[in-house]
Formats: sequence, C-alpha cells, structure tokens
Amino acid sequence: MGVLPEPIEELLESALVGELTVVDPTGGLVTHPLIPLYDGELIYLTSSVLFSKKLEHIKANPKVSLSISDPVAVKVEPFRRATIQGDAVVDDSDLHSGWEERVLPLWRKKEPAIDFFLAKRVALPLFFERGIIEIRPRRAFLWEDGRTDRAPQVFELAEAVH
Repeated sequence: MGVLPEPIEELLESALVGELTVVDPTGGLVTHPLIPLYDGELIYLTSSVLFSKKLEHIKANPKVSLSISDPVAVKVEPFRRATIQGDAVVDDSDLHSGWEERVLPLWRKKEPAIDFFLAKRVALPLFFERGIIEIRPRRAFLWEDGRTDRAPQVFELAEAVH
C-alpha cells in the first residue's frame, strides 16, 4: 500500500483519464484531461510542451487537484470518485527521454497502446517532447458510492509545502 487509501489507489491504477486542475496567472482554474500514473508515493502525468500552458501554470503555482470521476474511464467496481489535492513539480529538464526513463514503464503497464505511438515517433516528434508533472498528494476526498451529492471521506495525507 502506498500513501493513498487503497480505494483511491485502485482508482489511480485503473483510470485512463484524470482531470488535472491548475491555477492560471489570473487565479482562474483550468482543467486538463491527462492519464494519471501512480507509483505508490507520487502521481505522475506527462504533458506535451507543444501548445501547453499547464506546465508554466504549475511552475508559477504548484497547488493542483486531480479528480478521477469518469465512469467510462475507470474500470473499478463498485464505481467511486476521488479528488486528490497536492503540490506539483514540473520536470522539463529532458523533454526527449527523461519521461521515458521515469514514467514510461507505468504508462506501458496501464495503457500498452503507447507502444504503437512510440513506433510512430518519427511521424509525431513534437508529441514526444514531454515534461513530467509530479504530484505529492496532501489531501484526498473519496466518494465510495460515486455520489457527489453526499459528503466524501476526507484523508489528510501530509503537511503541505509552503
């Protein structure tokens, strides 16, 4: 078991889509669908640097939220929903192979189709210039029955970074 409660870890392991919410320079919230990858301690997401502002937004304000809420993208029974709040760090020091070394094994385990895209790397070179978003979970909310009209269970996980 990792740092998150087991029902939330099951969601992260199963979910093909999570909704990452970041804060833009005006204080507005912006949400992006991404594939969440989890190693028991950190949640990883990758982002193409092409036409993406989310990495810059995270660098300016590391407070993020990741929701797992799409019943089609989650293959866990019974269905449940979760939101994880945390502090994010962007690693864009090696856009070409840094993400492959650190998160490709997790990505491949969750979505083996990534190998099809890797084989097409020459045709899609800018897609593979990727930064890594690392989220350290600080608080989690779990709706065991998936119903958000009821109060969630709340889990305080660690002290927030200031």
